[in-house]
Amino acid sequence: MLTTAILSALAEEQQGLIALLENPVPVERAGRVFWQGHLGGKPVVLALSRIGKVSAATTATALIEAFGVKRMVFTGVAGGVGAGVAMGDAVVATGFVQHDMNASPLYPRFEAPLYGRRQFDCDPALTAILLEATRAALTGAGGQFDHKSVGGLSGMPAVHTVHAGLLASGDRFVSGVEESQTLLTSLKAVGLAPLAVEMEGAAVAQVCFDYQVPFAAVRTISDRADDAALHDFNRFVQYIASPWARAIIQNLMPRLA
Repeated sequence: MLTTAILSALAEEQQGLIALLENPVPVERAGRVFWQGHLGGKPVVLALSRIGKVSAATTATALIEAFGVKRMVFTGVAGGVGAGVAMGDAVVATGFVQHDMNASPLYPRFEAPLYGRRQFDCDPALTAILLEATRAALTGAGGQFDHKSVGGLSGMPAVHTVHAGLLASGDRFVSGVEESQTLLTSLKAVGLAPLAVEMEGAAVAQVCFDYQVPFAAVRTISDRADDAALHDFNRFVQYIASPWARAIIQNLMPRLA
């Protein structure tokens, strides 16, 4: 049976998954604590990516090298930048680009040097399963938190949509309208239109590409990467991120072979 790595971007998300873990065993590696066990009778390793691309790449590499995982799934939060991507929605990634990669004039802007590509695609089969699980989760997870308790969020709708598309990663918390628009304009100039921005996924996608390990990722939208982003992000993480991640993984595991 294949061992699945489940990466969480936030400690709040991971805590909810550890609570579900059957026969949990903590293992220290690379200055991190990994949790081995079973979810739904299937072997998993839970890991916290930490923040930023380098930290996430270290975690992903350790999962492959030390634990021999055969596929990787990443849950986390992101700032929505695509049209119609609202707070509380989810974006299942079809691929990742590093929005802060710029080795020009040696290589075209956004291209990963020596790879000849700007975008690292997620595994189509695993992504299709995660998309199905995310849709099922968001249909049934709304009752796991009280919308009134998060009334301070800017534009939190009662109905949530699952999107699929490109995500952009960079070592910066994008939190301003002008910055978001500049980022989008520069990416669209080379034919890339991300739906959301975050800080880790592209690094994990590149590591999985190198090792030929299937990778899929989902990000719930905590804010609109605008001037209210910091306030919205903190409240979303506190009240919503953990129930969303837990519901998605609970719906995912029965669908995995």
